[in-house]
Amino acid sequence: MDATLGLPVLTILIAVALLFDFLNGLHDAANSIATIVSTRVLRPQYAVFWAAFFNFVAFAVFGLHVANTIGTGIIDPSVVDATVIFAALVGAIVWNVITWGLGIPSSSSHALIGGLVGAGMAKAGISAAVWSGLSKTLLAIVLSPLVGFLLALVLVAIVSWLSVRSTPFAVDRAFRILQFASASRYSLGHGGNDAPKTMGIIAVLLYSQGHLGDSFEIPFWVVLACQSAMALGTLMGGWRIVRTMGLRITKLTPMQGFCAETGGAATLFIATYLGVPVSTTHTITGAIVGVGAARRITAGRWNVASSLVYAWVITIPASAAVAAASYWAVQVLK
Repeated sequence: MDATLGLPVLTILIAVALLFDFLNGLHDAANSIATIVSTRVLRPQYAVFWAAFFNFVAFAVFGLHVANTIGTGIIDPSVVDATVIFAALVGAIVWNVITWGLGIPSSSSHALIGGLVGAGMAKAGISAAVWSGLSKTLLAIVLSPLVGFLLALVLVAIVSWLSVRSTPFAVDRAFRILQFASASRYSLGHGGNDAPKTMGIIAVLLYSQGHLGDSFEIPFWVVLACQSAMALGTLMGGWRIVRTMGLRITKLTPMQGFCAETGGAATLFIATYLGVPVSTTHTITGAIVGVGAARRITAGRWNVASSLVYAWVITIPASAAVAAASYWAVQVLK
């Protein structure tokens, strides 16, 4: 791939980026709808429409802080060229397809970050990394599920205390209604943190090719294209992962589903406003485990949760390795 791209090649690369965004929505649909489906408040086919709508409108709420972090805060923009972007997307897509096929809710976000790091370092060595942004992202791997866990745990305690004089039927009915609000907030957080990651990829590609002038910015057509691709992926659903997220980790009541979604949404809101590209998968899993632990320690199926942690640990190095191999393969074929 040449340093300066023709329109057909540039269009193909943008299409590949949007394919990743679509797969991100497909892969992470479970993050938005697992709790509301597992509590049987909404049927899956209705839940995906609910989630897709709030995924799409999220940019109007949160802005583009995360897109700027991905575009300029993971690898040095001067290192970016068409081959780096292509290899990064291949690394992320391959890992997403593998984990989707196995029903493992790994992080699409960290697959993309791993792909960027692997491709960037394959080209320019360790100096390609922007360590201030990358270290912030790596720290979020630990903090986002922990914060989601703690917030959900506290919420269950507060809600249980407030509901102590209510009948189980009244509590169940109230939280079935409230889950609509908590699910929409979580879907907003999901769309606000995940779609901008692909916006950053496309924008830095355009910037590297001189299409954005002297300043890095996110064109509005890129915003709409990425939000649409993610919403469409969410509409397609990810039922294998819904089963893992909503049923295999712990069984949820509507009250617990509300607490998990609210705790996860609060975590995503904070991270998105700070411009930190966290994993929505990590966040909601931590929150689901938190509500299970609030009931009793044995309520969470820790063998399932621990297997998810193993997948998270290897996501960045695995996608980075695939991306680096893709970069070197392109160099050989030139």
